[in-house]
Amino acid sequence: MEAFVTHRGLAAPLDRANVDTDQIIPKQFLKAIGRTGFGDNLFDAWRYLDEGAIGKTPNERELNPNFVLNAPRYQGASVLLARDNFGCGSSREHAVWALMEHGFRCVVAPSFADIFLTNSFNNGLLPITLPGDMVDDLFARVAAGELWLTVDLRAQSIQADSGETWAFSIDGQLRQRLLRGLDDIGLTLAHADAIRAFERRRRAEAPWVFAT
Repeated sequence: MEAFVTHRGLAAPLDRANVDTDQIIPKQFLKAIGRTGFGDNLFDAWRYLDEGAIGKTPNERELNPNFVLNAPRYQGASVLLARDNFGCGSSREHAVWALMEHGFRCVVAPSFADIFLTNSFNNGLLPITLPGDMVDDLFARVAAGELWLTVDLRAQSIQADSGETWAFSIDGQLRQRLLRGLDDIGLTLAHADAIRAFERRRRAEAPWVFAT
């Protein structure tokens, strides 16, 4: 998993509450077995006017000109501003994979669904919870003009290029995991030497358990 330490990116606004995982990546695109290939279908029903199919590229689709993330000014955005309860609905890691493959490294919202929050930390996407008035402020700023934000996980701060700063708080263990780039597997493998030592000791103590 890619570590998250600091990131500077263009902010894009998705001014909708209760965005669920089927809206983030619709169920018909979940047939792939790998973690890639989902970015083209992020927010598919909102992003396109035609019905998509697996393998059909954005260049072959009819873009919805009224969907905010299709606006030229937000192309290349990597910080997503969202509203309450982002990532609700069914549990699917594909939602996080689609956001990251599209280019987003961070989502800022007043609240997140619990399972989406867990999936984000397990895949290197930083979900930042801020009070509603701070999120309102960020939405107002991005509406007024191009907004570049620097997210510093060590300092737990978001800073605009103009100098304004917003502080956030992340659980200490989850913060360290992101800083070190450790998902659940990586966290386990960090104790590989201790695991091997236990297995050797256990094999010596109870050889009948390992008999074939």
